[in-house]
Amino acid sequence: MNTQLNIGLYGVGLDTYWEQFEGLFDRLQGNQTKIATKVQGKHPDINVINTGIVDNPVKAREVGDLLARSEVELILLYVSTYALSSTVLPVVQKSKVPVIVLNLQPRKAIDYEFLNKMGDRGKMTGEWLANCQACSAPEIACVFNRANIPYHIVTGTLDDDEAWAEISDWIKAAQVALALRDTRIGVLGHYYGGMLDVYSDMTQLASVFGSHFELLEMCEVAKNRREVTDEAICAKLDQFSHDFIVDPSCDLGELKRAASTSVALDKLVYKNKLNCMAYYYEGQDGNEYEDIVTSVIAGNTLLTMHGVPVAGECEIKNVIAMKIMDILGRGGSFSEFYALDFNDDIVMLGHDGPAHAKIAECKVELVPLPIYHGKPGKGLSIQMSVKHGPVTILSVVQDGDGKVKLLFAEGESVPGPTLEIGNTNSRYRFSIGAKRFMNEWATYGPAHHMAIGTGHFGGVLSKLAEVLSLEYKQIC
Repeated sequence: MNTQLNIGLYGVGLDTYWEQFEGLFDRLQGNQTKIATKVQGKHPDINVINTGIVDNPVKAREVGDLLARSEVELILLYVSTYALSSTVLPVVQKSKVPVIVLNLQPRKAIDYEFLNKMGDRGKMTGEWLANCQACSAPEIACVFNRANIPYHIVTGTLDDDEAWAEISDWIKAAQVALALRDTRIGVLGHYYGGMLDVYSDMTQLASVFGSHFELLEMCEVAKNRREVTDEAICAKLDQFSHDFIVDPSCDLGELKRAASTSVALDKLVYKNKLNCMAYYYEGQDGNEYEDIVTSVIAGNTLLTMHGVPVAGECEIKNVIAMKIMDILGRGGSFSEFYALDFNDDIVMLGHDGPAHAKIAECKVELVPLPIYHGKPGKGLSIQMSVKHGPVTILSVVQDGDGKVKLLFAEGESVPGPTLEIGNTNSRYRFSIGAKRFMNEWATYGPAHHMAIGTGHFGGVLSKLAEVLSLEYKQIC
């Protein structure tokens, strides 16, 4: 996947000042170089195109052409001093990407007493101009508003941790948006019949995220499975033992059946160049396809933990949510509401698989299930809880008007008793309490599945929504 993000760092100033105030241009250019170095240091996997300070409309058009040719995904607009908005508009009009206005002063405040003692009004004015970034912020915002150009202002100082955290979130959001455009989403089988909430408009999702949908046939999996060798099954059984705790009660025949299907799924992903997949199928009793689909949980869990998220019940919207978390390195485990515990004021979330084993509190167990609730057959499943600590949950929503939105919340995965029924199952606490969380989450209209990732990263998700021009809601 292409995650080599090109970012334009574009500084603005006013050429009239340079002859009036000796050394001012070099000083401001140095500040911009510091910004470029810091951005590159925090995000070594991106490419920063530093244009230097642009100080007149002619240069602005030239730089606009440069950034457009460079296919930047985001512009960091550094206000080095007061600058005319005519040096700003031509650049962003040509690039047509989100703009982050860096209203960053060199220091928290001007040393008024020192300057006033200097008695040199020219030098004092030059010092003020080196710290007057705020002067241009309203002018730039006014012009952007009237030109319908999306932007966001980050205000602070050059060494402001809070400002830099916000800048990093914007860069991560742009990286996710870029990666989603290169994402190939496999759709295997069909929806779980009657789950009207999971039915998705793939055309709309493709237009929003830029992802490609590859419609897959069960017969391809069946063909792959018939070609699996004994050596491949043995290798997959070794992987089961490495990545899972295999319950001693697992039948060897079931383990081999799951291993064979896992190898077939690996080949399906490889041949179709998939980055994630949603699946579901119900075959007739004794049918080859039923034999496949009742043995997929182990293999799909392995795919999920190794960078190819898989969502069950053909929940296409949710596998996009899982992929967003995967790109961010936060996991993304397939879940749904299990129950509310009013004694402890927590929400229980889980599913019968697949799961994201890399965010498990303890190593994932592979266990036998005598029955898959609501589904045909029996076989193996996984049992795990999400790592205790901060978590974020995310749902990709399609509303009644067909609009795509993001819904997310930050909470905590907390210890306590869970159901050991061969499923993922975890306890979550939210700052607004279980009742209010349940009501607000459901009322926004998501499907009943969601993705769970470790850590709090609502800031990145809100910025991703803005980069993609989506509405969003953060519950807590």
